[in-house]
Amino acid sequence: MLKVGIFVNREKDEGFAITKEIINWLLINEFIVYIPYDLKIRHSNLNIVTKDLMYSESDFIIVLGGDGTILGIARGLTKYDTPILGVNLGNLGFITEVEIKDIYTSLESIKNGNYSIEERMMIQADVYRDKTIINTLYALNDVCITRGHLLKLVKLNAYVGKNFIDKYNADGLLISTPTGSTAYSLSAGGPIVSPTMSLMLITPICPHSLKSRTIVVSDKDDIIIEVSEHQNGEVYLTADGQEVFKLLPKDKIHLIKAQCSLKLIKTTNRSFYDILRSKLKDR
Repeated sequence: MLKVGIFVNREKDEGFAITKEIINWLLINEFIVYIPYDLKIRHSNLNIVTKDLMYSESDFIIVLGGDGTILGIARGLTKYDTPILGVNLGNLGFITEVEIKDIYTSLESIKNGNYSIEERMMIQADVYRDKTIINTLYALNDVCITRGHLLKLVKLNAYVGKNFIDKYNADGLLISTPTGSTAYSLSAGGPIVSPTMSLMLITPICPHSLKSRTIVVSDKDDIIIEVSEHQNGEVYLTADGQEVFKLLPKDKIHLIKAQCSLKLIKTTNRSFYDILRSKLKDR
């Protein structure tokens, strides 16, 4: 029997109506189901567990929501190798694979082994203070170093390996994966990159210099961002716009391709370029 976990964005499935329908279908089709909340459904193959246990025990995870929901799950899965099936409950997303109307067709395909796995790289960001790692964040889309509420620019020094790149006086600096190229990086003027490529993007946000442009580096490179000792005003490090850490002057952020990656189950022929064409048409 296939073991499947279910995580849902509660704001997009009021009363868990869609979730309950999917669970009933899975149980009828002899899946073992893991969920992190009690929906008052009683069945020998339905297990109420912690999220960590769901991640470790499931053959795959159904994520009901949108791209933002998947971003949160991706960081939670960094210790595991469990693939996910993203089911879109909102607007058309770049990461979610399946529209809700097609969910049962996709689950039938998975049950019959008719699917593929697409791997997406993630970024690991280690924060150093006085040569000691004080925090580590992971991101599927991007890591952003940005100013606080006061109208103060961030002053950052950027390196690739031992090579000095530039000094940035800007609203912020983005380090993005190919998956994240269509998110904040695109809004900041960065290029669109196929999500299966192996690279990282360094994109300044509203830089106070016309020469500052996106730099594309290999996923084998180390990126080091240093908060200037002359920084005046608050600076924050954010992973995927969801996890935040306050930085101090002289802090260094060491960014590399993470050893973990997100594995997306593909059951349709819809390509990244099909999604891109639809999304750009809406803008």
